[in-house]
Amino acid sequence: MKSKSKFAGMIMLLLMFTLSACSGGSNGSSGGASQSPDSTAPNSEATAGTDKKDPVTIEFMGHGNPNEKKIFEKLIASFEEKYPHVTVKYTSVPPGEYSQKMTTLISSGKVPDVFYVGGSEFYRFAQAGTLLSLESYLDQTTLFHADNVWPQALDRYRYDGNKVGAGDLYGLPKDVGPWSFVYNKDLFDQANVPYPSAVAGEWTWDDMLEAAKKLSLDLNGDGKLDQFGVGAYSLESAVWANGGEYIDYESGTVKVNEPAFYEAMQFVADLNLQHKVSPNQEAEQAMNAYTRFVNGSLGMFAMGPWDQPSFWELPFQWDIAAWPASPNTGQTATWLGSMGFAVSAKSKHPQEAFDLAAYLSLDEQGQRENYQLGQAVPNLIDMAKGEFLEMEQGPQTRQVFLDIIEEYGRPDVIAFSKDTQWMDAFNQNASKVWNGDMSAKDFTAEIQPKMQELYDKGNK
Repeated sequence: MKSKSKFAGMIMLLLMFTLSACSGGSNGSSGGASQSPDSTAPNSEATAGTDKKDPVTIEFMGHGNPNEKKIFEKLIASFEEKYPHVTVKYTSVPPGEYSQKMTTLISSGKVPDVFYVGGSEFYRFAQAGTLLSLESYLDQTTLFHADNVWPQALDRYRYDGNKVGAGDLYGLPKDVGPWSFVYNKDLFDQANVPYPSAVAGEWTWDDMLEAAKKLSLDLNGDGKLDQFGVGAYSLESAVWANGGEYIDYESGTVKVNEPAFYEAMQFVADLNLQHKVSPNQEAEQAMNAYTRFVNGSLGMFAMGPWDQPSFWELPFQWDIAAWPASPNTGQTATWLGSMGFAVSAKSKHPQEAFDLAAYLSLDEQGQRENYQLGQAVPNLIDMAKGEFLEMEQGPQTRQVFLDIIEEYGRPDVIAFSKDTQWMDAFNQNASKVWNGDMSAKDFTAEIQPKMQELYDKGNK
């Protein structure tokens, strides 16, 4: 899954201070970054671009596709216009290389001033003292109004010294990413199939399967499907909608071997194995589902808000719908991703680093430019429920994005786990089910003890 904002109108004047990374707490927190005894918290707010200030250069590192890089280059340029004494050295690395790159930089003491953080990495970095607590900076800025920022996003970046989801903020949301269900309206029209519903619970797995069968076609007459009904169906969506769980974090119990889980997994596998409406693994490797959708040969897929710029250029009509509901429960679910902006506890320019993070996350002008560029749903609730919904560009039913955020979106499975080896074991072996070598019931019974052992070992 593939988690986009910006900051305007103010900057904080600060007496320079030094930060040291440690595992002890600060400001009442029992973990994360702490300030050295002679450090001074920010105590005044300055206006951007008016007072003469010494030039400052800060480093910002993120990841993403070329389109995201272009968008952030524009956002950073706007930030530098408002804060002319600040130069931002921006580095964007391929998503698959980002984690290793950050690990190398941290071990060598060369952490960027501002960087992306999310999921299990946030947990580990906060626990290790790599991240700066932002509470004192947020207290001083007029940008932050907690009741106008999605709590579903903010809570991803809270840490109380023991767990994620409570305590101080050690990051600001880059985005909140509702994983929606997208469909090709032209293909539905050609097959005379009703569109999926945008209302959660109205369209079920059975409805989706019936539509997918009518959309799966052998266009060349060679006995091979050239057009598929659905691709890369979200296993998380199926499991959660069916009442299943990967894990109970409160008890630390891995639950993949329960009926609600393995029945949902078998449903996803059978889209290919039994019903032939979804590409198999070999076909997926030859051409992934994203490519199939954008070239018009896939009826239904998945879409994040960050896909909008590319989808605006598509030569066919499309829209988003609620994820299909399990007929067993009547419930709909999908994952709600997020990536955050963190500030290094060792930054030599923490005020300017915070200013950049806040500009990209909280500033009204930055948020507006970000959503207009098609990068994200605004972090600001009033903007998301107002002008964002009035955009002329697709999706037409963009209210679905907000429904996912508020009603049936869930954090990705590893969001509250500091070690992911237990999930890696599942993902690395799940092909046994996707290829039909094992039933989902047998596979989950086999893998659950291994997952439990790895979770217990890595998340003590």
